[in-house]
Amino acid sequence: MTSTVHSESPQLRGVLTNRKMTMIAIGGVIGAGLFVGSGSAIAMAGPAVLVAYGAVALIVICVMRMLAEMAVAEPNTGSFSAYADRHLGPWAGTTVGWLYSYQWCVTIGFEAVVGAALLNLMLPGLPTWLIALVLMFSLISVNLAKVESFGTFEFWFAMIKVGAIIAFLVIGGVAIVGLFPGTPAPGLENLTGQGGFAPNGWGAVLTASLVVFFSFFGTEAVTIAAGEAKDPARAVRKGMNSVVWRILLFYIGSIIVVVTLIPWNSTDVIESPYVAVLSSLDIPFAAGLMNFIVLTAVLSCLNAGIYTSSRMIFSLAQRGEGPRILARTNRSGTPVAAVLLASSVGLFTVVANYFFPTQAVYEFLLASSGSVAVLVYLIITLTHLKARPRLLREHPEGLTVKMWAYPVLDVIVLLALLAVIGGMALTEATLQSLVLTLGVAAVLVVLSVVRQRRMARRRARVYEEGVHQPVA
Repeated sequence: MTSTVHSESPQLRGVLTNRKMTMIAIGGVIGAGLFVGSGSAIAMAGPAVLVAYGAVALIVICVMRMLAEMAVAEPNTGSFSAYADRHLGPWAGTTVGWLYSYQWCVTIGFEAVVGAALLNLMLPGLPTWLIALVLMFSLISVNLAKVESFGTFEFWFAMIKVGAIIAFLVIGGVAIVGLFPGTPAPGLENLTGQGGFAPNGWGAVLTASLVVFFSFFGTEAVTIAAGEAKDPARAVRKGMNSVVWRILLFYIGSIIVVVTLIPWNSTDVIESPYVAVLSSLDIPFAAGLMNFIVLTAVLSCLNAGIYTSSRMIFSLAQRGEGPRILARTNRSGTPVAAVLLASSVGLFTVVANYFFPTQAVYEFLLASSGSVAVLVYLIITLTHLKARPRLLREHPEGLTVKMWAYPVLDVIVLLALLAVIGGMALTEATLQSLVLTLGVAAVLVVLSVVRQRRMARRRARVYEEGVHQPVA
């Protein structure tokens, strides 16, 4: 934190290895939303939550394929914001970049609060706000150091999460087929015998999709980290090519285990679905084990949130869409000012949590983040629709990664995202979140357009003054 900040030729360092980039991609898929938010989604939709996860998974897989195509062709720390800036216009790049940064900034505070609540179970003598601040300052320090520190922490966080999910899937699979000691095969009882497959109706499935969108958010982090990778094109290609099976295995597989083994309306499922499954199988220390895994996922998300939001802010400032100080790096290649700005919002959320109930903060951030996610995916889709022809012209040798069935799948995904937004507008539980998110987006668009016009007038004046300058 004592490094001297300089402004000459701000540069990030390409030092992240392919191994770390792969684990960053995997860690981005297995977010805290899977462990924390899936219980809320199951409570809303019942077993039909599988439809929500499956449908959103297909949308996310397609959107990530579009993003991978652009990221491999043009690796950039600004990722989809930089691509939107180039192919749709500065208004789009600025809006989606700042919206994305906002989403992660507030999520940082949420993850710190959740992590503090988990640690408070182990250390009840310490207040949650103090634990949250310690977590925040610890991971801020990690992100203020060299980028290798972020990569190392994220690598081991991802290793723990992957190991836990695989173990959960193996245990759950054994129990479903009736081979787990003392546990008969559940059959279809929990899928159809508790009010039917969709006990709350199909409208509830749409509402649950907001939670699901939040759970998937973070998959795009590897394309942002590409700006600091040793071999960005190869790292993004490898990470994003495997996103399909990782999403299907980790998300769809684990949710199948939960809703098959446990009644969807069980209070234990709502509180912690993974603990509920392990406890039902009489696995000792299930609650403690899962709390540790969830804590790891929370810390991973907190670490990645500081990183991705700061790099997006850095990219925006580099393109002139933010104060110049945010585009400065220190001698280690760390955008110190951007890291501090991203972290300050999280610190504010932690302080606010001292005065407001944790659940209220959690519910607000969950809904707000879900709305931003849909908008980000919408911009990525629109960008890819416009970018493909130009990318083919600029890469006559061919694109290494290509979106399937362009432009048909792009249009289908676009219509699906618009349908989700329309459904949110017609659903009381999501309307406020949608209106707030669209309101923030509209303000950003107006500010960007006004700024671009001022810059154009300024350039015109400079040009006129140069033309009419008398020749000596």
